[in-house]
Amino acid sequence: MFTLPLSDDNPTRRMPVVTWAIVAACFAVFLWQSSLGPRAGQALVYSLGMIPAVLFGSVQLPPELRLVPAPVSVVTSMFLHGGWIHLLGNMLYLWIFGNNVEDSMGRGRFVVFYLLCGIAAALVQGFAAPGSKIPMIGASGAIGGVLGAYLVLHPRANVRMLFIILFFIRIVSVPAAVVLGLWFVMQFISGATAPATGGGGVAFWAHVGGFVTGAVLVPFFKRREVRLFEAPHSSAFKVMPPSPSRRRGSVPPSGRRW
Repeated sequence: MFTLPLSDDNPTRRMPVVTWAIVAACFAVFLWQSSLGPRAGQALVYSLGMIPAVLFGSVQLPPELRLVPAPVSVVTSMFLHGGWIHLLGNMLYLWIFGNNVEDSMGRGRFVVFYLLCGIAAALVQGFAAPGSKIPMIGASGAIGGVLGAYLVLHPRANVRMLFIILFFIRIVSVPAAVVLGLWFVMQFISGATAPATGGGGVAFWAHVGGFVTGAVLVPFFKRREVRLFEAPHSSAFKVMPPSPSRRRGSVPPSGRRW
């Protein structure tokens, strides 16, 4: 089974400038990474990625790789990605859920919130495997914080999910509490069952740490008039009907944005 979020039914009152800027920055940095070639790109990952053993002082990078102090790598690592799938998956979740969280806080607070969630996520992953020499890169820890905040703010909002099971394809509206709750449970189970060797792969504990941090911090960052656990705007578990068959001579429907 393959599932993918497409959009939500949550309107915003302000343009999500910070969310768009983060997405643009991550794409720009990835294009820069890709332009360097495999060897230089790998060196950049070690220079700007968060390496737990380096962060905690048990290992030092060679002088030619020390572009930033180890504590700063906790922030720089949020803008690096390991490939197009890694980048697009992260940016899709940020695009769908980040605008409402930014709207609830305001732009300045959202910047601080996003960075704090990313820092907390990196530290949780680091403490889970403090001797790891594998760089941790990606925005997923900070985005995990956005998901945690969204769950507290809009648990009954509805997320349009694409479901593909063999040849069965449907788009279904599902409550955010179900989508994000299951996401968190899967990250926690994956982190708990993964080998605690600090090897490569997905940084599940960063996802868990970011999510919990976002859920805890959002009451302190949201504007006063914003309520937690907001009511839904539409009904959930609604299967979107297939588009009507095109009649001969009719004008094709325009594409749907999401």
